[in-house]
Amino acid sequence: MLTPELINSKWETALPYDQYVATGKPSDQDAWKKFEAGAALTDAQTSLLSGFTREVNALFVSGTWCGDCVQQLPLVRLIELANPGKIRCRYVDRDQNLDLAEPLKICGGLRVPVGVLLNEDMDVLALVGDRSISRYRAMAARQLGPSCPLPGAPVPPDEVAATLADWVEHFERAHLVCRLSTKLRQRYAD
Repeated sequence: MLTPELINSKWETALPYDQYVATGKPSDQDAWKKFEAGAALTDAQTSLLSGFTREVNALFVSGTWCGDCVQQLPLVRLIELANPGKIRCRYVDRDQNLDLAEPLKICGGLRVPVGVLLNEDMDVLALVGDRSISRYRAMAARQLGPSCPLPGAPVPPDEVAATLADWVEHFERAHLVCRLSTKLRQRYAD
């Protein structure tokens, strides 16, 4: 079961992006770095994210070996870098954290990446993953057979941009939940 105690304990042991990526094999690390270098937020996305006034935390269950993680979590890193004072992301390996991965199963499977978006008190705002809608649409259009592309597999730039937009929307929604939260509005008298 996904409890506040479980979330808090996992957050305390989870790694920031660079440290997490460094746990992977050298070839996996290269794939993560290459994908991140090929993506960028638009000016409008950067402006939106830098305007967050509430804290949004994201705890991701991932695998450095996973193609879907390689092709999405570097995008999440760009989101975090747009406003590191209000957006904090941490990562745990799925296979080493089954107590967290199990309650986050998607369609009965241990999928990655799966994220738990949290407010400043570590209350759950949303569960996201394993692929954004744009990634699913692109996969369906290509009718790919593999369930998990290989790290470093090419991704068309329009798919990267659409997937990044999906992730920005996930974080924007979480921020708006925080911004409109009765508890937080009372706390900050706004």
